Amino acid sequence: MTRARAKQRDVSAPLEPDEDTLAAWTHAAVLFVREQLRALPHLPAADTEGAQELAGTFREAMPDHGVALEDLLARLGPAVTKSFTTPGPGYLAFIPGGGLPSSALGSYIAASVNRYVGVAKAAPALAEIEATAVRWLAESMGYPQSASGVLTTGGSLSNLTAIVTARSHRLGDDFGRGVIYASEQTHASLPKAARIAGFRQDQFRLLPTDERFRLSPQVLRDALHADTLAGHKPFLLNVNLGTTNTGAVDPVPELVDVANSAGLWVHADAAYGGFFRWVDPALVPGLELTDSITLDPHKGLFLPYGTGCLLVRDGDALRSAHQSDADYLRDVAPDDGQDNFTDLSPELSRAFRGLGLWLPLMLHGATAFRDALAEKLDLARHAARELAADPAFELVEEPQLSVVAFRLKDRDDAANAQLLSRVNARGRVFLSSTRLRGRLALRICVLCFRTHRDRIDEAVAGLREEAAGV
Repeated sequence: MTRARAKQRDVSAPLEPDEDTLAAWTHAAVLFVREQLRALPHLPAADTEGAQELAGTFREAMPDHGVALEDLLARLGPAVTKSFTTPGPGYLAFIPGGGLPSSALGSYIAASVNRYVGVAKAAPALAEIEATAVRWLAESMGYPQSASGVLTTGGSLSNLTAIVTARSHRLGDDFGRGVIYASEQTHASLPKAARIAGFRQDQFRLLPTDERFRLSPQVLRDALHADTLAGHKPFLLNVNLGTTNTGAVDPVPELVDVANSAGLWVHADAAYGGFFRWVDPALVPGLELTDSITLDPHKGLFLPYGTGCLLVRDGDALRSAHQSDADYLRDVAPDDGQDNFTDLSPELSRAFRGLGLWLPLMLHGATAFRDALAEKLDLARHAARELAADPAFELVEEPQLSVVAFRLKDRDDAANAQLLSRVNARGRVFLSSTRLRGRLALRICVLCFRTHRDRIDEAVAGLREEAAGV
């Protein structure tokens, strides 16, 4: 190698930055994040005007040479701003995700040290941190020591993993006659997961709900009877503990009784509502009776998007459905008492998600989360009382958790759609809509840890003022 070529290599941008460069990058990133968080209370709750044009500026060729971080952050700032402000206090649409800085810190550390925890022997203590955090969640849901679980990217992967586990445990390899039952209010990820797991559309039953959007035990009993007579094989019931539309909570104890008599696996989709058990188990009764539970810590524990969890009462059932052998893994076979996460889900290569859950729980303590969840329930009930007391509005359903479904009283869908548009255009809050009993309904969902009484009062005041102009 010539000296000229050696010199050129020395001055090229390395993939391994020196300490000063790494410190400068980290400092710049921290300043960027701090500025973003400082601006949250003042940003519009949603601002996508001009966002498509901005998106077009990122359709570019990959650079041959590096660009300064300061220049990249300058471009990234507007890209962040031109979006739904999902971590802000005015975001009351859909089911808000969290964005706790303490969890983001854990994720940064986990990604930076970049240790592999898919097999426990690769990083025993780190794997135990994640397993401990999962065990905390299982215990808090009333599951026994025999339970197992795994952190996932979210409720969709958790629901898929649960269906595969139930299919393996109840049907084995012959599942062509198996039938899954859920209410018509069930999240779209359930039928999607069933399809990915190999079930046909005619093997998935969406059953009607009662006046409070809950699945009735009698409706389930009738469906089971009809399918059994027709030669089908019922094997899985999904119960909802906090639907997206209204926050409805199915009568789980009664449904479990019906399901157990028919030999069904009972899966609880508690992605949104499960953590309200920390406030009062009576809010989501019967969770401890189910065979598996989907939780989303990025909802109920306010963590950043991408943190889901599946819990399974019978840990052996989860393990046997997903465990596989390979010669190249013989050196990292799990010891007694410590599972490999690769044996509990479809994922082999996976992020060290546990630190993003364990660190905030350790830093803040469970009481801080319990108090925050209690506040969100109180805020939703406050909003419901204010709207119910106003003759311009009617509640579609009394809030069972922290979702308030309502509409303009004696007005058509167009008027309600106009009201939603006008309120959202103010920029202080962002609401969403759905269809309930064939009519358009507006939704307030209170689940951001930054949302407090002042912003809810502002939302109600804005709805009243804009309703007068519809």
